[in-house]
Amino acid sequence: MNQLVYNFIKQNQDYILTEWMNTMKENTDERLIKVVSDKMFTQTSSDFIDMIIAHVDSKDREFTLKLSDFADKVVHLGWPLTLVNEGLQKFLMIVMNGMADKGNVSPGNQMELINYLFEWSTPISNEIVNIYSQTWERTVSLQRMALQELSAPLIPVLEGITVMPLVGTIDTERAKQIMENLLTGVVKHRSEVVLIDITGVPVVDTMVAHHIIQAGEAVRLVGAKCILCGIRPEIAQTIVNLGINLNDVITKNTLKKGIEVALEFMSRKIVEVERNI
Repeated sequence: MNQLVYNFIKQNQDYILTEWMNTMKENTDERLIKVVSDKMFTQTSSDFIDMIIAHVDSKDREFTLKLSDFADKVVHLGWPLTLVNEGLQKFLMIVMNGMADKGNVSPGNQMELINYLFEWSTPISNEIVNIYSQTWERTVSLQRMALQELSAPLIPVLEGITVMPLVGTIDTERAKQIMENLLTGVVKHRSEVVLIDITGVPVVDTMVAHHIIQAGEAVRLVGAKCILCGIRPEIAQTIVNLGINLNDVITKNTLKKGIEVALEFMSRKIVEVERNI
């Protein structure tokens, strides 16, 4: 590394960190800064400068490890890649201005130093983009898996009776997940009756109704009965207007009534027990 640049960075780390934080706070969207505490912002800023210092010392493995840790942190904080790259540009500006203030920059070496800093920072920027992208993709993939696990749970409520509460929009991908969870859960829990509760589904169109009918038919094929609960008036009207045939599906407007019917199928019922006071 250029000896002038190396010496300045190594000897002025605290100055660079302070200037960098002040510059970022002044020039960055306040919404991004306010989402983290001052302590977290200071720590993250310190990690960023330490990461660059690791590259200054040409410790490639240390730099890669610090960059990976930093990428994990900023992805979870929700900092966009543009902010991270902007931070690198601010770092270069602070170094150049600081060297100029200390008399290390002259008309004779100014362009040489600018070109050197640009060439030196380019591989850092490329590596930041690469690691950040990998970290973001990994995070999104894990979140998608977690959402899929939570999007269509099959919950055993009584012996032989399970409930699948659905909340939110149902698309083709989620419909497949619903079908898989239903069939796997019916066998796993030895369900005799399955209640699909669509109280939390905002819109039921032809596609959604088709997926639900398919799910009911699949449940019957593995030997269980299916009850569709949560048929609100507006949904009932939509189903009628769309001409969707639900004649083969048992429907109830609430989950409570659905459970009562499920108990009847199994020759059971809920009774009140008198308390002895």
